[in-house]
Amino acid sequence: MRYIAVLLFITFLVACGSDEPVSEPQQITQDNENTKGSSTTDQQDQKTVQQSLSVLYEQSVKNLLTARPTYATVLGVDENLAGEEFQSKLGDYSPTAEQQLRKRFRDLLKHIETQASESGQAAENKAVMQHLNRYYAGSGDFSIGYIDPWMGLSPFIVNQINGPLIDVPNRIVTNQSLQSEADVLTYIARLEAFDGMVQSVVSKLDADVQKNWIPPKVIVEQAIKGLESFVEPPVKAHPLYTRLQKELPKVVDLSDELTKDLLAQAEQAIEQNVYGSYRLMIQLQHQLLTKARPEAGIWAQPDGAAYYRQAVKTLGDTDLSPEDIHQLGLDEVKRINDELDSLLRSQGYDQESVAARIIDINQDPDFLYEDSDTGRLNVIADLNRYIDEFTPKLAEVFNQTPPYGIEVRKFPKAREASAPGGMYSSPSIDGSQPGIYWINLRDIKAVPTFEMKTLTYHEANPGHHWQIATNLAQDDLPLLRRIASFNAYSEGWALYSELLAKEMGQYDDDPMSDVGRLKAELFRAVRLVVDTGLHHKKWTRQEAIDYMKNVGAVVESDAVAEVERYMVWPGQALGYKLGMIEILQLRADAQKQLGDQFSLKDFHDWVLLGGAVPMALLEQRVNQAIKKHSNKPTE
Repeated sequence: MRYIAVLLFITFLVACGSDEPVSEPQQITQDNENTKGSSTTDQQDQKTVQQSLSVLYEQSVKNLLTARPTYATVLGVDENLAGEEFQSKLGDYSPTAEQQLRKRFRDLLKHIETQASESGQAAENKAVMQHLNRYYAGSGDFSIGYIDPWMGLSPFIVNQINGPLIDVPNRIVTNQSLQSEADVLTYIARLEAFDGMVQSVVSKLDADVQKNWIPPKVIVEQAIKGLESFVEPPVKAHPLYTRLQKELPKVVDLSDELTKDLLAQAEQAIEQNVYGSYRLMIQLQHQLLTKARPEAGIWAQPDGAAYYRQAVKTLGDTDLSPEDIHQLGLDEVKRINDELDSLLRSQGYDQESVAARIIDINQDPDFLYEDSDTGRLNVIADLNRYIDEFTPKLAEVFNQTPPYGIEVRKFPKAREASAPGGMYSSPSIDGSQPGIYWINLRDIKAVPTFEMKTLTYHEANPGHHWQIATNLAQDDLPLLRRIASFNAYSEGWALYSELLAKEMGQYDDDPMSDVGRLKAELFRAVRLVVDTGLHHKKWTRQEAIDYMKNVGAVVESDAVAEVERYMVWPGQALGYKLGMIEILQLRADAQKQLGDQFSLKDFHDWVLLGGAVPMALLEQRVNQAIKKHSNKPTE
């Protein structure tokens, strides 16, 4: 997820933290030397402020990447940003390290806030960087969990879907460079560092348990399954080993003897440091089961209701209350159900409830891939075809094309049980690693043919890959902005992209795929209901699963995985629908105010160029763009 762009709207951005528009610069005349001198002084002062802020922005990204060195590997940055020899390090997640990381972000935030007010693009940079430092500092009311580069404060450091025990090895396997002997040695050094990394996770987990912050029992059980799956293969069949084994023959000037020795070192490190430490964690998780909570929602944790309100504000990017969001979800479910009912009837499906009809369609062999290796290869082939067919058409509605490639891959077997149906991960900044569109092929009934177009438009183009690649390529932005994760913005854009594909005619001759699109939107509306149901209305896990199946037409395996995902990521599921609604409202406002002057290409520039931002700042950006364009003379 990341990209290239020219900032067309720098001059009409508002000053962040103020409701007043940016003043136009005063014209300097030749006969007003006092004005000229004053202006020169102002420019010098502004340059000094910018230099100070640039240093603080660089310190911010260094703070994140030195603490999360494997994330630095994903991004492909150099040692100036991530620290000397970061490619051999895994990170420290101990309570002390976490406390220091958050304090450094809070200190940086204070320094940024004390700098003089800015204007134009500089103002947006300052506002977003303040937000990001606050985001990575986590809530001052909660010392639990850990800081995740994407999620911000993630409440449970050990769970079934994210965290160091999952993310660190995945990043090594997927992103670590293995082009030289030095690369291989740092790879092995990381394998040898697993014991220390896991020990730091153990100490953080213990500190949280001491505060009575303990995951639900089913989450501990699922984490155990994931950890056991991780250490199940023989060492030589483990991805950490096979990746090295595959790449070593490509490394020049390595003798057969040295290659054999390096593989032996890797085997020993995996057996002793990786498997040994993970087996210890499995034992500790079994012990934790006796303390784990039966309740599914975050409300059951100490001050859990306050945590959820903070999560709603941060990840939902809204001032709406959980109660209001729950009702919005119910309203959206009804609206989308009505649309689905009409479309299904037009295709001859007119019996039972909407969900029951969709589930019947989902069981129909005509809409299923073959449950075999060949069938799964056909899924991958279709996803690639949808990308290849639609991407050239996007020039009709976008002025720029992101410069990074994208690749479709299936989730490894060890991740299938808890991973979502589809997911996207970012390319490296230098382009050496493409963006990756991951597809989960654990259950062939969870990837019916009529849903695959929409999933591809969401994860690839014009969804996550298009937006994130565009963001990453804007090298005039502070690096932390180029890699920033704003949940409602990014997920809202991806859901908006599904509708954009509909508007561009991608479903005109494929009504059943349009059923899939509406089902996907229904799924996001159901998320509003289920997330608030779990964490605000105190639903049980089974109540949430039943609602997803009976209202959202979600197959059992996906319903379970999704609900358990919401249990460990409170508030994250809200961003999709809330973000989409905001983007569509901004587009409608622009169309109404600009009339014939409205350009969809320009609107997409206003949303994407300048990087990901909080939704309130996006509203300011678009409104300023509308104002500027409405004052243009008609050509």
